[in-house]
Amino acid sequence: MKKLIIAEKPSVAADLARVLGKAKKHDDYYENENYVISSAVGHLVELFKPDDIDKKFGRWSLASLPIIPNKFELKPIEKTKSKLTSLKKLMGRKDIDGVINACDAGREGELIFTYIYEITKCKLPSQRLWVSSMTPASILEAFENLRSQEQMKSLQDAARCRSESDWLVGMNGTRALTIKMGTRGKEITSVGRVQTPTLAMIVEREREIQKFKPQTYWKITAKFEVENGVYEGVYQRPDFKQSAKKPNDKADRIWEHKDVSVILEEVRACKTAKAVDKKTLSKQNPPRLYDLTSLQREANNKYSLPANRTLSIAQSLYEKHKLITYPRTDSRALPDDYRGVAVKTLSALDGEYEVHAKKALDEDYVKKAGKRIFDSKQVSDHFAIIPTGLSSQKLTDDEHKIYDMITRRFIAAFYPEAQFDVTVRTTTASNHAFKSEGKVLRVAGWLDVYNKETDEKNSLPALVKEPEDASILEVSMVQEQTKPPARYNEATLLSAMEGAGKLLDDEELSAAMKEKGLGTPATRATIIENLITHKFVERQRRDLFPTPKAERLITFLDVLSIDALTSPTMTGEWEYKLRLIEKNELSRDEFMKGIEAMTGEIIDKTKNFKEDNLETHESDIKSPIDGSYLLETFRSYKSKDGQFVIYKTIGNRQMSPEEIKELIEKREIGPLEGFRSSKTNKDYSAKLILDENNSVKIEFENQPIDITNAPVVADCPKCAMKLCNCQGAKLVDTGVAYVCRCDNAPNKECKFSLKKIMLSHQITLEEINSLCTTGKTPLIEDFVSNRTKKKFSASLVLDAKNGIAFEFAKRTPQKKDDKKDK
Repeated sequence: MKKLIIAEKPSVAADLARVLGKAKKHDDYYENENYVISSAVGHLVELFKPDDIDKKFGRWSLASLPIIPNKFELKPIEKTKSKLTSLKKLMGRKDIDGVINACDAGREGELIFTYIYEITKCKLPSQRLWVSSMTPASILEAFENLRSQEQMKSLQDAARCRSESDWLVGMNGTRALTIKMGTRGKEITSVGRVQTPTLAMIVEREREIQKFKPQTYWKITAKFEVENGVYEGVYQRPDFKQSAKKPNDKADRIWEHKDVSVILEEVRACKTAKAVDKKTLSKQNPPRLYDLTSLQREANNKYSLPANRTLSIAQSLYEKHKLITYPRTDSRALPDDYRGVAVKTLSALDGEYEVHAKKALDEDYVKKAGKRIFDSKQVSDHFAIIPTGLSSQKLTDDEHKIYDMITRRFIAAFYPEAQFDVTVRTTTASNHAFKSEGKVLRVAGWLDVYNKETDEKNSLPALVKEPEDASILEVSMVQEQTKPPARYNEATLLSAMEGAGKLLDDEELSAAMKEKGLGTPATRATIIENLITHKFVERQRRDLFPTPKAERLITFLDVLSIDALTSPTMTGEWEYKLRLIEKNELSRDEFMKGIEAMTGEIIDKTKNFKEDNLETHESDIKSPIDGSYLLETFRSYKSKDGQFVIYKTIGNRQMSPEEIKELIEKREIGPLEGFRSSKTNKDYSAKLILDENNSVKIEFENQPIDITNAPVVADCPKCAMKLCNCQGAKLVDTGVAYVCRCDNAPNKECKFSLKKIMLSHQITLEEINSLCTTGKTPLIEDFVSNRTKKKFSASLVLDAKNGIAFEFAKRTPQKKDDKKDK
């Protein structure tokens, strides 16, 4: 008799077949004397959708909500149905007496197998293969220690609860809010148990930025000279006290200009100052080993890699190259009994890592390592991400970056702390104190792994005595302003998700706090990408911006007081309860009753909402009928007598107040981008016209235009740069766009078109000619973002696939001091 092994994906099945040996390849499975090895391709099974439960749910209606199934039924995912059929056939073979779940060792892998096992009505006994490394030795060891079905029950319960709770909140919440927000099904307002609280954090940060009012302050700097050299100091207020109520207040900030004048006058009148030093030894511990979130965060900071890209690379290093251990982990420690494995791994590292690994072995650093590295209590399903010790093969540039981060972090974690000599100098002139700091790396410690050497670059010129007289060479002031909080990027958003809305560093983020985060390390990248895909968030360079659609959703949820969908803390508590289920400390029934109650509350609050109950306020937009100021409601602007109304959402596009104002004043606006067809779900551009009846009409921009007699203005850039097979085609002016004349040819091969007005900038013929000759326009500095209404600079460049793309101006890196200025 044989066991059927089901892996999560075909590549893993192939690896298992190689390790188990003598396996013959069949259509979509492998077979040897003891095993039949096949795989899923990710999820093969999904929960019934509402209209699968009952056809009446096919029509979206508030009256039918909430939809809470008595039992969650399963159905095959249509596109992978043949794979499920194949697995069912293998399960039915007479020579198969058991099934081994070899899907990814985590909550989601457990769900994939559980649903396959259930929908096929399999009665065979099952076991669990739990691997943390895809090396042959680790796989064989895992087969020697298969887990029983009973051992996996709590993880299976947590997986089902996660799936069913997301269904209840997502299906019911999405339907209720889509209906109530008045899009009438034209645009789906997608909400999710974890997705929407994450979005709420991004929107709240944007609100903080928009509300922020900069404060002016001054700094005074002075240049001093002692016997051994020149240095600078910054004035420090003697009355300064740190206060949580005044987060922008710092010792070196002066808030009154009159105080600046007095200090400058007194210091300049003083010929010499007195300098004294306070010296301390500062120690910096080595960083902890990576879990997935910290790896994604640092890769985003260091290489601007999106979180989902880092996960994809790590998965490839784990599955394909076998170079690292299981990456979807939330642990940053190794088991207590892993010292021997650590020594073996360090011994196997070669190339650029060998010298550092050898030093760790020679100095017996592994034996000296404490609970920061070896602590079974800090290990959940999987331990921290570390290298396996296999030699790195040919890696892509991005793969090498991530592998290098993991390998150097693994080695550095065992090294002693780095030591710095820190000098804080106070130079006093006429009772005014100026602060200078010097920091010198004395003992590299773990920084040696990153090839950092001891240096004197940041040192201060030494004092020959204390106090030493210092000549005052120069005194100056600079006027600055406080800066708003920074927008989230993926690195800071991942931190906020991990801390359930609290931005904590690695040391502050306790194990208990991590269990109450938003999502899991394996799902956070997908959540961020879903927000972008559903057009709630835009990624601009590294920053994440909420769209008007996002602002509208979160505002509506605030109005309804649905904290369950906006509170990161509350969502973190639900995640914690899933962890308790995994530990067998909370029942599945108790968790689901809580989710059902929460779903019912969301629906009740949405159903009971009446826009008439909301306060309206007068806007600064005037009625086109009588010039009176319009009232702003949640979804529209309307006149007090009800004679005129204009909606904030037109053509599935959220309009800004400035755009509404321009449309009414000028009777037209555009062409604007970002409209979306309800039929095709595709974006399009259009002009909006306010007609003689004061109704808004959409004038589509992409209607066919007769260009037979349109004037020629230039050579077509795309044709001229030989990005298509047209020969010497010309660009004509249609009135609203520059279009390639060969677009009228039967094959329409070129299809080059460029709007004459693009993001508020009038494209000039000089810019067209530059595109034609160099493939790029000069830097254009007056583009205006449709979303933020702020100017930005970019060049237009030819793109063989899309026609035109933006090339953004390089930003000058911020100084470290500036980044702290908040």
